[in-house]
Amino acid sequence: MTTYRNIHGRSIQSLATDPTEDVAEGQIWYNTTSDTFKSVLSSEAWSSSGGLATARHGMSGAGTQTAGLAIGGYTTTTVANTEEYNGNGWTTGGDLGTVTSSGGGAGTQTAGLAFGGNFPVTDVTQEYDGSSWTAGGNLGTGRYALGGAGTQTAGLAFGGRAQPTTTDATEEYNGSSWTAGGSMARTGDDRIRIAGAGLQTAAVGFGGNSAGNLTEEYNGTAWTSGGNLNTGRWSLGGCGIQTSALAFGGAVPPDNPQTATEKYDGSSWTVTGSLGTSRKQLAGAGSVPTGLAFGGKQTANLSSTEEFNKSVNVITGGAWASGGTLNTARGALGGGGTQTAAIGFGGVEPGSTGKTETYDGSTFTEVADLNTARGYIGGCGTQTAALGCGGYTSAPNTQGQAITEEWDGSSWSESGDLSTSRYGNAMAGTQTAGLTFGGYKNPPSSPVVTNTTEEYNGSSWTSGGALGLARYMLAGAGLQTAAIAALGYKYGSPLRTTQTEEYNGSSWTTGGAAITERSNVVGGGTQDAFLVFGGTLPPGPGLSSATEGYDGTSWSTRPSLTTARRRMGAAANGTQTAALGFGGQEPSASNKTEEFTGQTETLNVKTLTQS
Repeated sequence: MTTYRNIHGRSIQSLATDPTEDVAEGQIWYNTTSDTFKSVLSSEAWSSSGGLATARHGMSGAGTQTAGLAIGGYTTTTVANTEEYNGNGWTTGGDLGTVTSSGGGAGTQTAGLAFGGNFPVTDVTQEYDGSSWTAGGNLGTGRYALGGAGTQTAGLAFGGRAQPTTTDATEEYNGSSWTAGGSMARTGDDRIRIAGAGLQTAAVGFGGNSAGNLTEEYNGTAWTSGGNLNTGRWSLGGCGIQTSALAFGGAVPPDNPQTATEKYDGSSWTVTGSLGTSRKQLAGAGSVPTGLAFGGKQTANLSSTEEFNKSVNVITGGAWASGGTLNTARGALGGGGTQTAAIGFGGVEPGSTGKTETYDGSTFTEVADLNTARGYIGGCGTQTAALGCGGYTSAPNTQGQAITEEWDGSSWSESGDLSTSRYGNAMAGTQTAGLTFGGYKNPPSSPVVTNTTEEYNGSSWTSGGALGLARYMLAGAGLQTAAIAALGYKYGSPLRTTQTEEYNGSSWTTGGAAITERSNVVGGGTQDAFLVFGGTLPPGPGLSSATEGYDGTSWSTRPSLTTARRRMGAAANGTQTAALGFGGQEPSASNKTEEFTGQTETLNVKTLTQS
């Protein structure tokens, strides 16, 4: 039997606090605390994510929001770089066989298609299997600044510039060769710098030079006119299907990058949430409402990546933000604890220091000094039970130490010495189950860079399994029985490494290689959820702001530090979504703190008002 509630819905609830569940979408409630009626509404918006490893413009794109593909492009020259997106950041894929920029792209991350391009103008087609590119059948008309759509076995190429003129040619790919399709209706320069979306038999092309607001739809045989863009532009990004496409970014006269985003329903475009970063010559992937925009150019190349979502939640991308400043500016500190309960000790200011400071999430407070002042000291543990070992006591860097000290929340006390004196060593674990590995030994020791690992039981050190690669100024985290070591200086060419190793309590095994080769890095987290940031780039001493995350198998990019720096201290027990870095070698950064917060989602609660 039909009831009044079935017909008219639920009654309005009275609540003292707003609900937090997504199921509140569309409901209305009365908040007794604020004396207001409220509801939850969905919204469409872009949020930031991990940037490309190589900033560039003129790429082609393919795939989805959680499995995207960035292909080729231009830095100061045409590049072969391929990068794969995993929903958090980018990792390195196989290089193109033929370098191109301003080409067309289609398909998925594991079955991608790249065709055409510039520098020089090419008719080359390349197919991606998720790890490497192989040659496909050549386009009938070599061109660049063209549109692309479809899949690896049913691709579509249209428009573009075939030197010295533009072309209206459309070509269809069957997985091995291209054949002619119906010509585009547009003329002249309207045929170039266009974006595309959809399938080979149901595609849409939009934007372009000159008028820049044109839209055409392809049915597998012929093109017909669609609704015009509200903002005419060229060199824009696009994704989706013919009846649900997204257009974003691009340039308007004279050549101004845009943030404008529009959504197509198969007949007309409507304006929706703008990009956070204006850009042109960007690439796109995904669908509606889960789009992806990456790279491009303002006056300089961009690495920034943004995700488009329709959600009842407000999505805030992960980012670094400023925290409280150290009382004593310095670099090469040891650290422990978490983002809201950290400890930093020792360091160089420029001479070695024993100063110790605790952090409560907003302010550093100076507490008791180390008994032996030293820099480049390893650290682990918590704010009330920290462990520091190794380090050097004076410059030049020849006085590596074996000293170990324990912090009990109010003072430091000396414990059992390391078997191998060292500095620039990394640590993992706790005060009663610690681990240190790598480091630089005192000359004339040979070799001076060590691969030795030592395990701490709360009073003394014993030998553990040796690192596969001897190095120092590396990052480490995790537990004594599940640790991670990454990056660092080594002897030999190149001086820095991308190598990652994982420890199981007795031996180290090689993990996935990091993206950016560097040393003087720090990090936090666990063996299968690790974050590393900052450091020195080759050939040196260039500074890095890069942040990378490790999932136990592979590395991908994360949002960069706001200030590039090296030799920071870090919250050793910080996590991949709540990290802390403080201090640094350079005067401009030596007292600064940055806090990393991973992506967050909060319910989009709106107060209802009369209008």
